[in-house]
Amino acid sequence: MHGGGRLGDMGPADPWWRGRVLYQIYPRSFADANGDGIGDLAGIVSRLDYLEWLGIDGIWLNPIHPSPNVDWGYDVADYFGVHPDLGTLADVDRLVAEAEGRGIRVLLDLVPNHTSDRHPWFRARPELYVWANEIPNNWLAAFGGGSAWTLDPERGRYYLHNFAREQPDLDWWNPEVREEFERILRFWFDRGVAGFRIDVANALVKDRELRDNPPANENDDPWSRRRGFTPLYNANRPEVHEIYREWRALADGYDPPRVLVGEAWVWDFARWAAFWGTEADELNMAFNFQLLDAPFEADALREVVERTQAALPPGAWPALTGSNHDVRRFTTRWCHGDEDLARCALLVLLTLRGTPFLYYGDELALADGHVPPDRVLDCAEPSRDPGRTPMPWTAEGGWTDPWLPLTDTSRNVEEERADAASTLHFTRDLIALRRGRPELQAGDYEELPAPSGAWAWRRGENVTIALNLGRVAVDIAGIEGTIELATERDREDEKVTGHLHLAPAEGAVVVT
Repeated sequence: MHGGGRLGDMGPADPWWRGRVLYQIYPRSFADANGDGIGDLAGIVSRLDYLEWLGIDGIWLNPIHPSPNVDWGYDVADYFGVHPDLGTLADVDRLVAEAEGRGIRVLLDLVPNHTSDRHPWFRARPELYVWANEIPNNWLAAFGGGSAWTLDPERGRYYLHNFAREQPDLDWWNPEVREEFERILRFWFDRGVAGFRIDVANALVKDRELRDNPPANENDDPWSRRRGFTPLYNANRPEVHEIYREWRALADGYDPPRVLVGEAWVWDFARWAAFWGTEADELNMAFNFQLLDAPFEADALREVVERTQAALPPGAWPALTGSNHDVRRFTTRWCHGDEDLARCALLVLLTLRGTPFLYYGDELALADGHVPPDRVLDCAEPSRDPGRTPMPWTAEGGWTDPWLPLTDTSRNVEEERADAASTLHFTRDLIALRRGRPELQAGDYEELPAPSGAWAWRRGENVTIALNLGRVAVDIAGIEGTIELATERDREDEKVTGHLHLAPAEGAVVVT
């Protein structure tokens, strides 16, 4: 049996994103307005009514800027422009305006750690990057393997690239880099963009002395252990917090304040929680990747939530997700294609304390797509392309010759929207329940006793969530009320008197 503590409610002046649901869009794969097989900004505009119907309050777009697409937009060649495949600045303005008219905010993706080697800065302003006369340390590149240092023949010096060699790292010790990014932030905030998701937010600042990373140990994350080194000096430097304090002050100077969401792949809970700042003056949110990285098992998830809540400073608020463009889809990764478990995953993400970010297709229980070897476009290994395949809008797909293959349309928006028993309707009803229940937006998290394989918690005083992620049926004692929403929809309105019976891969929200 398990029990837990309580976390305090939010105050009356909480920002819009705390109680809302956000939605990640991979622009090339969401909706194609001009029929060239590549999703675009006009396509997103054409699907805003769908997002409004679903109950989405904000969208985050993966990078939209001009790029050679070595890393599909994460190698930026111009921070002030729009990739011609996706549209124009006028299309951004239209998207922001059309979304705002439906009560939906737009967040963009900011890539401040590195640029493309095709960015004009790399030739015209080399002082903005990290250089060495010879390979100075044991740092490894995330893409392609081998050293994170590559010789530039033109200069006869080595530049740092923590990712692909076409993605040189910026030197955040140089105040000119900070000035440039302040200009970038203001440019997009002034256009009405509601905020940014910040790529590799923990890695901007590098060790001044470029020291070797130490060998990995058993406390490191699996990725670091596989590579053999702890990323102590090429990431996770304490000086990065000064940058976010400056950005937060800038963002808070707008009306309404803009939101900063960090992608910080940090498994140490205390170090991760530091991204909110000691005075809640840094990032507004950071993704809780410890939850995403955990196995979809009751004990593992419960432990992550306990440690998360214990580590967060007062006023801090996590961002929750189970899928994204890097780790692929939770229906495959967590649930092994089991749609009942996928509904349980949605129940977790949309009822825990934090702001949920659904990845496009999560609402359908969409699984990873099939991308044959001759169609792989990703520079990473293993390929992330299966988690980036196009959104299936109809049984025929709704695409003409898409940029990545769309071969399985068995779960699609048109058919699931017409079926009240579908996972799409389950997700929509769950979002509506969250919107209508202040406890699910802002209430305490209190863990409740539950048998092995099960997990139960209370939000506020009147809402209880219970899941059975084990292999046998369970009875969870101490629950009273009415089932307001369940993964098995025919159980809704059922009275619960003293205990809740749940089959494997079943969950419910009980209200008193």
